[in-house]
Amino acid sequence: MSKQSIRFLSLQIGLAIILTVPVFGDTSPLPSWKEGATKSAILQFVAKVTEEGSPHYVTSHERIAVFDNDGTLWAEQPMYFQAIFALDRVRALASQHPEWITQEPFASILKGNVKEALAGGEKALLELVLATHAGMTTEEFRKSVTEWIGTAKHPKTKRLYTEMVYQPMLELLDYLRSNGFKTFIVSGGGIEFMRPWVERIYGIPPEQVIGSSIKTQYEVRDGKPVLVRLREFNFFNDKSGKPVAINQYIGRRPLMTFGNSDGDFQMLEWTTTGEGPRFGLLVHHTDDEREWAYDRESHIGRLSRGLDEGAKRGWTIVNMKADWKRVFSFEQP
Repeated sequence: MSKQSIRFLSLQIGLAIILTVPVFGDTSPLPSWKEGATKSAILQFVAKVTEEGSPHYVTSHERIAVFDNDGTLWAEQPMYFQAIFALDRVRALASQHPEWITQEPFASILKGNVKEALAGGEKALLELVLATHAGMTTEEFRKSVTEWIGTAKHPKTKRLYTEMVYQPMLELLDYLRSNGFKTFIVSGGGIEFMRPWVERIYGIPPEQVIGSSIKTQYEVRDGKPVLVRLREFNFFNDKSGKPVAINQYIGRRPLMTFGNSDGDFQMLEWTTTGEGPRFGLLVHHTDDEREWAYDRESHIGRLSRGLDEGAKRGWTIVNMKADWKRVFSFEQP
């Protein structure tokens, strides 16, 4: 056999070995996203703003991506997880507040009638939050959140709340950061409720979290300076408040914005009407088997105007059931 024949045979054998070696895991970007228009829209946008020489190239310090939290990065049904935290705090603090036995909405909670307790709407919920989130130092509150988030479990799945995060969105966060984006949370949830755990779960440091807040006061207690949380509301970071907060805390209009409800509408609107390439995305909860299906009539996470106007504004609408291979990381891929 000639040397040329031997070389050709060796190449063929080598190629056969390569083709038969199994490939473990999906190493392509966004492996939990199904191939299609939604995934392509994300990949194509990131490619055009990060490729040097592209007419749409954006420098890394301008690559800002903001994410709503509830319903966008983690689940929000049957009610906002911070509201469940507040209910649990009422029960935990009840022995220190004997007046709650006859005072609403606390009395109904202690009797196990949560629906009646929350019948008062936003006013009742705000009263619960102020009663359970204030009157302590920031360190004391951080400790209470850390202990709760480490043990409390979702009533339906029996999973820790930090397991109720969306695997496709975790991949998206990692993908954007690997392409030079700085990722922020811009949520209606409490800023001090999110900060103790978001870095561990999302890879987003506490200084890149924007949320609703109550007023805080500097005091010296027993010779030690502390920050005390007051029973007074400071800022509600929702709807038109979100662009205001982004401008105040980040100082740049985002390049990409991700939300799931009409509470995120103004944030997407402000982002996508800026000069140059911009990207807006709404997560539409359509999967009643792996998660929940809800939109226009939902008591939380209501999505109506976004469905009516999103496509016309050029926003990408995620159909959770059709676009995601899996919703949570604990699912089989």
